[in-house]
Amino acid sequence: MMFRRTGAQVRERTQTQNLRTDSKTTLKVIPLGGIEEVGENMTIFEYGDDILVVDMGLGFPDETMPGIDYIIPNTKYLEENKKRIRGVIITHGHLDHIGAIPYIMPKIGDPPIYTMKLSGEFIKKRLEEFHLLGRSQIHELNKDDVLTLGNFRIRFFRLNHSIPDGVGLAINTPAGLFVYATDWKFDHTPVDGRPTEFDKLAKFGGEGVALLMSDSTNAEKPGYSLSEKTLGETIDRILFEAKGRVIFSTFSTSVSRVQQVLNSAHKSNRKVVITGRSLVNNVEICLSAGYLNLPAKGMIIKTEQARKLPDSQVVYLVTGSQGEEAAQLARIARSEHKTIEIKKGDTVVVSASPIPGNERSISAVLSNLARLGAKVLYQKILDIHTSGHAYQEDLKLMISLTKPKYFMPIHGEHHMLVAHADLARNVGIPDENIYILESGQMLELSASGAKVAEAKIPTGYVFVDGLGVGDVGEVVLRDRQVMSKDGMFVVIMTIDRKSGKLTGQPDIISRGFIYMKGSEDLLKEVKHEVRKVVETKNGGRVPKEPNWAYIRSEVRDQIGEFLYQRTERRPMILPVVIEV
Repeated sequence: MMFRRTGAQVRERTQTQNLRTDSKTTLKVIPLGGIEEVGENMTIFEYGDDILVVDMGLGFPDETMPGIDYIIPNTKYLEENKKRIRGVIITHGHLDHIGAIPYIMPKIGDPPIYTMKLSGEFIKKRLEEFHLLGRSQIHELNKDDVLTLGNFRIRFFRLNHSIPDGVGLAINTPAGLFVYATDWKFDHTPVDGRPTEFDKLAKFGGEGVALLMSDSTNAEKPGYSLSEKTLGETIDRILFEAKGRVIFSTFSTSVSRVQQVLNSAHKSNRKVVITGRSLVNNVEICLSAGYLNLPAKGMIIKTEQARKLPDSQVVYLVTGSQGEEAAQLARIARSEHKTIEIKKGDTVVVSASPIPGNERSISAVLSNLARLGAKVLYQKILDIHTSGHAYQEDLKLMISLTKPKYFMPIHGEHHMLVAHADLARNVGIPDENIYILESGQMLELSASGAKVAEAKIPTGYVFVDGLGVGDVGEVVLRDRQVMSKDGMFVVIMTIDRKSGKLTGQPDIISRGFIYMKGSEDLLKEVKHEVRKVVETKNGGRVPKEPNWAYIRSEVRDQIGEFLYQRTERRPMILPVVIEV
């Protein structure tokens, strides 16, 4: 793995290279993910022979995707044009911006990655887990560097989010200056003391911004987003008032939240046990890189040490704020954790907002914890979470500072994008200059104006299921959905090749459809129907060349219809022919 500080090198390169101009060539902005959804963030900027990729994130499956681990963008277009990719810029270290790197980078030629220090450390760790360490050069930047990649000259500005080192991009191109701001909020009192660089935003606005692309996640929420620092008092109060142990769960990348738990634990004379692989890894990275500070030595202890302390002196910091089945909090809630068992007097804090689709699993975990005797605190009961995304007034301020000619909302479901477009309209952006795109659509910009191209590149979900990437498609998912709703019904037929008749009664296997021992009459009818289908399809004649595919199809259709008439359910019918 090449991990380099490139500041001086970048500045020198910028001074000696000029942007090439070609009045016949337009600049294309192509989102591959991150619009009309929350997750899978990935955007292409293309001019002439140069392609710049921004972010490479994954998405999480919903209830319609049984068995799927992650979703990543379709990168067929980049694979076909990988020689033109000049680099990949990562804005921050969340999985919906870096999670797809191990799956995509090998397919697009392992171009160089440019990012801030903490994001680079997270990327390095993720590539190591996939045994890809060393394939890509990772160049460490700082917020004042200027980077030139082909026709793109990129400057950076600090933005606040729930993870340090988040940056926005100011991209100078032959078609004008673009400002790209995803996953941000304005926090005047951030925990790390490093607020948004408003001066740079105002400077870009003075230069003239052609296009602003901005985060839409909270575009429907009025007012200003709550400062992360205001949560410190709430966490202090929880840890001081709790008589027993405190089990605190948050996103493993919410570094500021982890810092506040450490601070509050120190004030309340508690030690901290950290459990959960992703949380342990991220805390180690942040401590070694200086993004987390321990208020006192020996604050973080092992579970064995915690057992020797009074309950009032212990905090467990655990994964599982989204109700993930294998995470630590869910294991604790099921009484399956190896070392942590809920007892009366425990306080459990879930400091995260639910990702859409996770509400049901989170609710189940909270209920189980309460059933075991814990006092459970979460967002609806106590203001224990603040979003990392800007609310309406901050979004309007971003537009007012940058004063863009064109505006494109990004990062959000369609209704969020529409709400953000309304805000832009309210602060003076003409309706004809606002573009809400779909993944794969191209926004073309040139000196003559902007338009959405008629052409569209291939997009769609690529599913990650275990070690398989892209080998599970819509057909497989539909099959899984059918089986999860109505079960499966296997019909095994042993057929004599010469006579075309069944040699005996068909065997039936049912899973998730009916209970075999309580449905003897129905099964008897099904076997009779199977015999009728098999033996009538040959018209009483001995087949010269048996067409087993046709027989299976007929059994599938007719038995499926028969079962629906009897049960009003449609299980997956799997006919099996054994030829003798």
